[in-house]
Amino acid sequence: MENTVSTVANKPRLLEQVRLSLRVQHYSLRTEDAYLYWIRYFIRYHKKRHPQEMSKPEVEAFLTFLAVDRKVSPSTQNQALSAILYLYKKVLKVELPWLNDVVRAKRKKYIPVVFTRNEVKQILAQFEGTYWLLFSLIYGAGLRTSECARLRIKDVDFHYKQLLIRDSKGNKDRVTVLPEPLIEPLRNHLIRVKDLHNQDLKNGYGMVYLPYALNRKYPNAEKEWYWQYVFPSNNISSDPRSGIRRRHHIYEKSLSRVIKKAMRKAQVYKPGSVHTLRHSFATHLLEDGYDIRTVQELLGHKDVKTTQIYTHVLQKGGAAVRSPLERI
Repeated sequence: MENTVSTVANKPRLLEQVRLSLRVQHYSLRTEDAYLYWIRYFIRYHKKRHPQEMSKPEVEAFLTFLAVDRKVSPSTQNQALSAILYLYKKVLKVELPWLNDVVRAKRKKYIPVVFTRNEVKQILAQFEGTYWLLFSLIYGAGLRTSECARLRIKDVDFHYKQLLIRDSKGNKDRVTVLPEPLIEPLRNHLIRVKDLHNQDLKNGYGMVYLPYALNRKYPNAEKEWYWQYVFPSNNISSDPRSGIRRRHHIYEKSLSRVIKKAMRKAQVYKPGSVHTLRHSFATHLLEDGYDIRTVQELLGHKDVKTTQIYTHVLQKGGAAVRSPLERI
């Protein structure tokens, strides 16, 4: 009896079990935070009932609440469902038939916002130094914001003019182009980054975050130059997981504010974002006659159907139809 009580007392709380499971599965910190948020929200919505006491009706009621009362997007609703399914299948180890019957929200088909070439030029003209290089690289290589922020020195190949994108969306690696006009600016930028790294080492820092416990396998790798980020943060900060103080990569969310300010200065009045530069990269490649499969590989899309959304942007007017007004 005492052993049973001791085991229960030592067992981590539910949300801590979820956190540990996500880290064992190598989920990103962003996904970890999102899943914990939705699981916590789900439990509170049902008056803090334990998930093992609930089933399909409670899950569907929560998803309905999100769609009807909160008016969240289909992608947000699906993220909440994914978090709940992870809780039941991976943490509670509950394999119930109803889990596979819960219907996911159907995503609305949309045509992405795309900058014209001149708009890209005008937006990039608002930057200089590191920001100019960073946003030029996002557009010129078709990178996601997170991919550019997490880019490491070792993954820049000047000889073959390419970038190796590691552990991208879907845990995949891919190769994309390193634009010729950015090679010399990037070389000069890395000289300054190396000086910063050397200064950090002198000050007792210089240890970068390594994935998959590589710091235990290669004890000195976290201090090596080639493991450092191409775009490091300006400040030393505490790692949210380990608490270790070190220099992380540039803060992704800050880039959203910077690009919005540049768009206003460039007088580009579209609902664009940093990600719009990636959309523009794909669209402009297709305009230049590149094969859609090539563009798919450069973007890292799993399905060519995802890449095909950019073909709609290429059409002039509705379905490439010329208005009769043009013939009067």
